[in-house]
Amino acid sequence: MLTLLTLLLATPVSTLSIADSVQSLSGVTMPETVTVNGTELVLNGMALRKKMVFKVYVAGLYLPARNSDAETILGADAPRQIVLHFLRGVDKGKMCDAWEESLKNNSPDASADLKEKFTTLCSYMDDVDKDQQMIFTYLPEQGTSIEVNGAAKGTLEGKEFADALFRSWIGPKPGPGEDFKKKLLGQKKD
Repeated sequence: MLTLLTLLLATPVSTLSIADSVQSLSGVTMPETVTVNGTELVLNGMALRKKMVFKVYVAGLYLPARNSDAETILGADAPRQIVLHFLRGVDKGKMCDAWEESLKNNSPDASADLKEKFTTLCSYMDDVDKDQQMIFTYLPEQGTSIEVNGAAKGTLEGKEFADALFRSWIGPKPGPGEDFKKKLLGQKKD
């Protein structure tokens, strides 16, 4: 038993692998990789969404491989995921307003079908409390699945919707701002 204890104490591998397998920002920890439908995605970047002086959420963008170019990411028909971990409560109405503003700012020529999908997205929203998450996962040929507060809400079909949604964070006019976008794209570290 003493030999086993000596071996365990002399092996620093577990400490290193745990520290190397996650990233943290504002007290929120996210894994370096996630597996979605059999595909491993890597954490591309993390960013903090602030509204005035309030910390609202930490976002983590997951992609098949790290990429710092938003247009390349949006142009690829590849799996992607964004996780929003809330640092404060936010009501459904504010989220719906943010989706509407993002669509107007980042997809000004949106089709009626795309606008309808954003209306459906809004219907999926719930009020969120501190430490709850929203997860948006795009899979080619399946669409974008939406999870709110741990509950699967539905899947919205089409790459056009996924691109419009992800433009909310990495589009030409990201709601949380350019600094936020750069951090998600791995261009800036906190």
